[in-house]
Amino acid sequence: STFYNIKMANIDDLEAEAAELDGYFSDSPLEPKPNYPPLRDTFESALIITNLPEVNEAKLDKLTKVVMKLVSRIGTLAANPDTGFTGLHMPYSKETGSTHGFCFVEFLTPEEAKNAVDVLQGYKFDKNHALSVIPYIHAVRLKGVESSEFTEPEPAPFVEKPNATAWLGDPNQRDEFVIRHGRETAVMWSDGKNDPLVDYDGSREKEAGVAWCEYYCHWSPKGSCLATLVPSKGVILWSGEKYEKTGRFPAPGVEFVVFSPQENYLLTNNNRRDDPQAIKVFSIQTGKLMRAFPLYPANFDSKEGTIPPPPFQWSHDDAYLARMGKDLISIFETPSMKLLDRRSLSADGIHEFQWSPKGNVLAYWAPEFKNSPAHVDLIEVPSRKQLRQKNLFNVSRCSMVWQSAGDYLGVKVTRHTKSKKTLYNNIELFRLNEPGVPVEMLDVKDAVMAMSFEPRGHRFAMIHAENPSSTKVDVTFYSMKKRVETNAKGKKGGKVVQDLSELNKLETLEGKQCNSLFWSPAGQTIVLGSLGESSSGTLEFYDVDSKSLVIKEHYRCNQVVWDPSGRTVATLVSQPIGGGHFKFAMDNGYILWSFQGKQLYQQSHETFYQLQWRPREHLLSKTEVSKVRKNLKKYEKQFDAQDKERQRALKLEETKGKRSQRKKYRDLVSRLRAIRNREKEELVVLLGGYDDDDEKNYKTVQTTIETIVSTKEETVQ
Repeated sequence: STFYNIKMANIDDLEAEAAELDGYFSDSPLEPKPNYPPLRDTFESALIITNLPEVNEAKLDKLTKVVMKLVSRIGTLAANPDTGFTGLHMPYSKETGSTHGFCFVEFLTPEEAKNAVDVLQGYKFDKNHALSVIPYIHAVRLKGVESSEFTEPEPAPFVEKPNATAWLGDPNQRDEFVIRHGRETAVMWSDGKNDPLVDYDGSREKEAGVAWCEYYCHWSPKGSCLATLVPSKGVILWSGEKYEKTGRFPAPGVEFVVFSPQENYLLTNNNRRDDPQAIKVFSIQTGKLMRAFPLYPANFDSKEGTIPPPPFQWSHDDAYLARMGKDLISIFETPSMKLLDRRSLSADGIHEFQWSPKGNVLAYWAPEFKNSPAHVDLIEVPSRKQLRQKNLFNVSRCSMVWQSAGDYLGVKVTRHTKSKKTLYNNIELFRLNEPGVPVEMLDVKDAVMAMSFEPRGHRFAMIHAENPSSTKVDVTFYSMKKRVETNAKGKKGGKVVQDLSELNKLETLEGKQCNSLFWSPAGQTIVLGSLGESSSGTLEFYDVDSKSLVIKEHYRCNQVVWDPSGRTVATLVSQPIGGGHFKFAMDNGYILWSFQGKQLYQQSHETFYQLQWRPREHLLSKTEVSKVRKNLKKYEKQFDAQDKERQRALKLEETKGKRSQRKKYRDLVSRLRAIRNREKEELVVLLGGYDDDDEKNYKTVQTTIETIVSTKEETVQ
């Protein structure tokens, strides 16, 4: 009863309070709409990071902070202050007193989570732990997988790959080149003496009704395979004696490819600004996509496409892939494709960089900035050690040229006066194989239009003129070494020849019509070319040693390409694929010349796009090459015999039809004689015993006829 009385008193109090509040409430029904955050029914922004160290409770907080700092650099975590969730959860077992070696991470957006997978996959957390990252949605799928006993699958049957070096075993030591014209693609043999012969022209693909190549094609750096571009699909590799398909790489819209120097990787580019995977890097061996990049690096000022995207460049040994960014160079290690030492190489104001052709050395230049002068830097990779820095003043622009062996680097510097109205040049020459990397400066009063080093040599050529628009220019040759004779020490005396590391001017060719330089891969010979629509097409073959000069012409020539042996050079008039009508289509085609300037072959194609020689790897050292040249006379008889045999085989092939017709005629005559001999007796009977083959039926008469051709009278006293 006491409880009842208390309850009734509470009801009375509530009724009195309700009466006081009467009029304060609306008669409309109450329909609350709380402002809840949007519910995410997927876990695309969540990750599981595995292969973390397993630590006890004392180190749990420290490990959590380290992982938190690492993932926070990649994106914003989905933290919730109300629940106390920080965006990272590190499971801990009280039973074992240790973590489980993994954690859960949640980002605000799926894009950040995807980026974290790319960045953290294989990340070296410490010397014993490399992280592995799995999207949470992938882990959820594994929950439904039934456990069963593992059965090792049968290994795939071994399939022998085509011999990529079969062409090097050609008994006639010929080179090859590929041409693209119209819808045709053909690989041709060239021996430097006779007309080219077709090796393969896609006949297998023609029978199947497909095109062998729809765009450009590219040889790999060692000539092991040929890449054909099919923009709708990607890149296909062909190799072996029969050009079998050895690789396929999906890259829709691909416009060009870049092989790594050692042929381990292939880079494709579709030149699309809106594609976050415009540039792809594949492993040639496995076909796996190693990494993809956008066309422009982050924070790079492209000015709405007026500045071309900075290209990726491979180091000579495939160990690194680098690209220039804003005030930095991003260097990626292979095969992980992660940033070297987790950070880019700082290079304030960088405008251009290049790898050394034979060493892991980067050369780059940056213009003047604030109070800092322009400078050229040489950086060793991976140590990032600065090998040399050269400060430059009053610089308008620079361009760098490496010697093919990486011994020398030439930097053409265009300077201006204080008024910036007058420009002039000088050449900075770096000697990389000498202690301290000494630098020599070559002052040039004229404007320098082109500069090129002799392959694997110590000479370089330079085109210069007082006015950059001059039609007549000078070509000067320099050597990075100076040969001097000194008296030998000792009783015998004599002279000793030494090569000193000193810049030496060799000679100047005056009044030339050229704008481009093309050294033979074998050195010694150089082609001075006047290329372009407004140029004459003059080609001057100059032997730097013997000083011999041969002048030829290829009208409207726009490309000059040497074969890898230096025996043959091709000059082209080509047009780009696509882009409508080419106004000089009637001149399209190519001419093959010997290194001495003798025309070997000419072919015209109304739509001619490309000619590319198949590269050869240089296996002989300088000493071995010198030895071969010294003993070349020993091989002359062998080479002459091979040439004669080859000429005989060609002649037999050319006269094969005539010899066949001659044999048919002789067989016919022999058959008719046999028939006549069988019918001879019947013929004699029909002729009344007369045999026209019997010499007794003939009378031999000899007649002598003398004819006076001319007479001459002489009076003898």
